Formats: sequence, C-alpha cells, structure tokens
Amino acid sequence: MPVRSAGHRPPRRQALPEVDVTRLNRPDPTRRQTARRGPAAAALRVALALALALPAAGCGASATSPAPAAKGNSATPDQDYVIGSGDQLSVFVYHNPDLSEADVAVRPDGRISTPLIEDIVAAGKTPTQLAREIEKKLAKYIQDPNVTVIVRSFVGPSDRQVRVIGEATDPVAIPYRDGMTLLDVMIATKGLTKFAAGNRAQIIRLGLNGKQQIIKVRLSDLIKDGDISQNIAMKPGDTLIIPQSWF
Repeated sequence: MPVRSAGHRPPRRQALPEVDVTRLNRPDPTRRQTARRGPAAAALRVALALALALPAAGCGASATSPAPAAKGNSATPDQDYVIGSGDQLSVFVYHNPDLSEADVAVRPDGRISTPLIEDIVAAGKTPTQLAREIEKKLAKYIQDPNVTVIVRSFVGPSDRQVRVIGEATDPVAIPYRDGMTLLDVMIATKGLTKFAAGNRAQIIRLGLNGKQQIIKVRLSDLIKDGDISQNIAMKPGDTLIIPQSWF
C-alpha cells in the first residue's frame, strides 16, 4: 500500500464550465442565415442576370435589322463559263509536262488539239467538263491522268456575246457579263470613228418569240453629251450596228 507523505496534496480538479445542453442541438442563427443566404443569393443572381440579359437581347435584335435582299436578277443563278470559238485555253496535265499546252486556241469549228489527242470538241463545254473528257482520252496512254483547263482569254459562245459592227474604233464581239450597258460596250470598242453616225445606231435584239427587235440609240448624245438616258442595258446576243455618216 503506497504511503503518502504528509506534505503532499493531490491537485484539485478544475471545474468544467457549465454547458447549456438545450443549446447543443439548436442551430446557430448566424450559420442558418448564412446557409440560407448562399443558395438564395446564387439563385437571385442567376435570375437577375437572366432578367437583364433578355431585354438586352431583345433590344439588340430590334436594333439590328436584317440586311435587305440584294436587288438584281437574283432568280437567275450564276452559270459556269461555257467555252466558245476563239477562246484561248491552257491545258495542264499534272506530272506530264510533255502533254501540257499553255496556249491552245479553240478553232472556229469549236475543237482543239493537244498532244495524244488530235481532235476534241471544246465549245459548249465548261472548263471542268472539258478537263474530265481529256482525262478519259489520256487514260488510254497514261495512268490516272489529272487535267486542269484554264480559260486565258475568252470570247464565249455566240449566244453570250455582244457584237459591234460598223463605225466603232475597234469593232469586235464582246463576252456578255451581267449588268453590261451600252456605255460599257462603247468603252470596250474604244468609241466611235470620226465617220460614225452615232445617233443613227441600232441594236438588233432577238426576242423571246424569236422575232428581231430593233432599238434605236443615240450614241453621239451618250458619248459626247453625256445623255445617260441612252445608256440602255444590253442583253446576251445583242448586235450593235453603227452606220457611217452621209456626206
């Protein structure tokens, strides 16, 4: 049995602070408020952002109106260029420079000649169509030919030309392009000669019914006096006739 000394006293135990047991299971009001504020605030911020975004989106839609449709002949889609007599072509056969031709003229009969191909019809075809046909013919001689046809200078098929005859400085057949006017034609033909009776010029146009239509134009008034009312729209197949002055 241990013997305690007379002067030794055991240490006194400190009393624990009293705890209100009823408050142990009671939620902290500050924590409850914080817990509520977190999700609620997040939801409120989302709702507020949506509320602000929707009017802004509406304002943006009303302020930016759709672009108006372009005016013009939108019903007629652009067509690929069709090769015509008088066109100058380049025919490239990849990895076969000996079979390539940088300058090939389309003859009046609408045909061309290239190495290994004596005659092939080019007029009336697009460059892509002609390239595929050349590939078929070259396949007899080389493996997997790859051909590209490029139109270097063009006149176009006859029904897509505007012909100028008579007293123009450079009377030629001009490839028609969309929006071409009479003034464009005169610029391309370098104007009138000094013998031209410009105010007696005529445009011969083939109508839808196959009948010819004669349109009188005053070229001198257009070129010399700037009478824009004479700057009429041209159509494919038109023929402009400029007579000579009477002396």
